[in-house]
Amino acid sequence: ITPFKARYLDRTYFELAYDATKLALEDANKNGAEITHKDLQSTVYGIYNELFERQFMPDIFINSYIGMNDKPGTRIASGGATGGYTVRMAFAEVASGLSDLCLCLGVEKCADCYDEQTGAATPEVLNAIAYSVDMTYEYPMGMTAASSYVSMVNAHFEEFGNPTEEQMALVSVKNHGNAMKNPKAQSPMEITVDDVLNSRIICYPFKLLDCCLYSEGSAALILASEEKVKELKVESPIWITGVGAANSDCFIGNREDMGRLYSNIYAAKVAYKMAGLNYHNIKEQIDVAELHDAFSGQEVISYEELGFVPFGDGGKWIESGGSILDGELPCCPSGGLIGCGHAVGATGIMSTGEAVLQLKGKAGKHQVKINKGRAISHSIGGPGAAYAAVIVMENEEAQK
Repeated sequence: ITPFKARYLDRTYFELAYDATKLALEDANKNGAEITHKDLQSTVYGIYNELFERQFMPDIFINSYIGMNDKPGTRIASGGATGGYTVRMAFAEVASGLSDLCLCLGVEKCADCYDEQTGAATPEVLNAIAYSVDMTYEYPMGMTAASSYVSMVNAHFEEFGNPTEEQMALVSVKNHGNAMKNPKAQSPMEITVDDVLNSRIICYPFKLLDCCLYSEGSAALILASEEKVKELKVESPIWITGVGAANSDCFIGNREDMGRLYSNIYAAKVAYKMAGLNYHNIKEQIDVAELHDAFSGQEVISYEELGFVPFGDGGKWIESGGSILDGELPCCPSGGLIGCGHAVGATGIMSTGEAVLQLKGKAGKHQVKINKGRAISHSIGGPGAAYAAVIVMENEEAQK
């Protein structure tokens, strides 16, 4: 995982991808693998938005730059869930037998998408993201990522009375604070609930500090078959035991309940079932969760939909401290998107990589207690949060 930053002035998107690939190979070799890029048989690329990179088909340029010519590469673009879907595709590549060693690589360099006359990136980035909504009706009406999530959070509030603005602010305080322990995070800061509530309104009830920042960065994982792990004599591998994904109706108005992120529920249930876990008491079966918190209210709703607490209790749970570093189930110990930033194509891979570090006991100052040997990563995004992916991982102890 490279550091997530507001701007890399000295690196292109393919150089960032190279950096993450090199780090992944170095980490594999520290664990006894002794491999180079020549041993990798395929790559799955997570790159959300070509306008960010100012390059159509950016994956093929990365493919050449990292030395993967004459090998298959597949690109995934699934909004904020791009990283999670990229992990899923890399898992399928290995599980199907197509590859014994597959590189899972995500990158985004959003600030390259800027207005050439003013040099400002933010308006162009927001417009590039807005192209992901329905161009016939939603785009002309001004739909943005923030407004689509606000509509779901407000509908959830109308039904359950949460998340309140104060409860959402607690997520921001937690994740910005966790980021202070993560040297690769973009937004480490010690803040209070009042700081969040007094920050400027972006799209009510979201305030500035309720929102993640768009980032530049890259993340890579190397997925291997069980046979290859044994052949390479890898020390303390982390196993993917469950993979779930779902695409919900992208038109929020078509849904029976606007206050639900249905893709979350379906993806979680599929992943848990594959891993042999129970959706209804998942909190007792895992040690840590890296969630997709592009907006603070989104994390609160995800507590419920991923099965951590009953529907309507997400706000109470964050108030109780259930998701803090030493809480009942630590969520986003890395800082999440709010603390680390959101390099969209890389984010879900970063989250999965952070979960791997936790299971290995190598997360540094933001390490949590590992007792059960299981973790999950979670990604969601796209128009109306239509895409979601959940990955379940186990360490060697949990496999026994």
